[in-house]
Amino acid sequence: MSAIAVGSVGTPATVHPVPLTRITAVELRKMLDTRSGFWLIASLAITAVLATGGVILFAPDDQLTYSTFATAIRFPVVVILPLIAILAVTSEWSQRTGLTTFTLIPHRNRIIAAKAISSVTIAIAAMALTFAVGALGNLLGAAVTGTNLVWDVTITQCLYYVLGMVLSLLIGFMLGVLIRASTGAIVAYFVYTFLVPTVFGLLATSQQWFHDLQPWIDIQFAQSGLFVFDKALTGEQWANIGVTGFVWLVIPLLVGLRLVMRAEVK
Repeated sequence: MSAIAVGSVGTPATVHPVPLTRITAVELRKMLDTRSGFWLIASLAITAVLATGGVILFAPDDQLTYSTFATAIRFPVVVILPLIAILAVTSEWSQRTGLTTFTLIPHRNRIIAAKAISSVTIAIAAMALTFAVGALGNLLGAAVTGTNLVWDVTITQCLYYVLGMVLSLLIGFMLGVLIRASTGAIVAYFVYTFLVPTVFGLLATSQQWFHDLQPWIDIQFAQSGLFVFDKALTGEQWANIGVTGFVWLVIPLLVGLRLVMRAEVK
């Protein structure tokens, strides 16, 4: 995949590396080529529509606001996005395509970077779609029930929302890089996302000393403020996100990247 410019006799050939943009485009296409990948990404739109319909059908009239639709859509999307990132990384090992991929592009860090960029691109596109579906749901809900339209989400809060989703996706990406096996990474993701925060929550409820430490230790608790639409984050909350993100995301990702660089590809 590298272009070689051949000059006169005795002149060394010049190797031009494949642009990162082209590698990223290939990774995006690989995420959509398989049936499982296509339907996993399509499920983002499907679940967003189902969540919107559920709000219109079951939410009280006084809660038919844009923030209610955005919150309802968040729950399925925040689970699906990290799975997309996990499969994007682990496919090279689980589908045994790694030898071909890393032969064509010997620099593994460029492949991993392209997978990260393509995963974040999917996340941002998914967020744009969910915001659009939520807006349509808000319009439809007001028309069906005869209530007033309520647009109670600011641009800043939307950016917080997108940041929270991208961080959730990067958790899945990190686990994919660290474990490099689809089943193991998915199981680890659910433990990371649901079991560990539950244990931390129970400990915080029963132990006052841990209650004060929880925002600095529990990454899910720290990031939950990004999805709250009625107040802005404080400086301490941003510090909580930074500290927990470094411990639970950055450090394991660096370990995983080192393992990927050194692991034998078969």
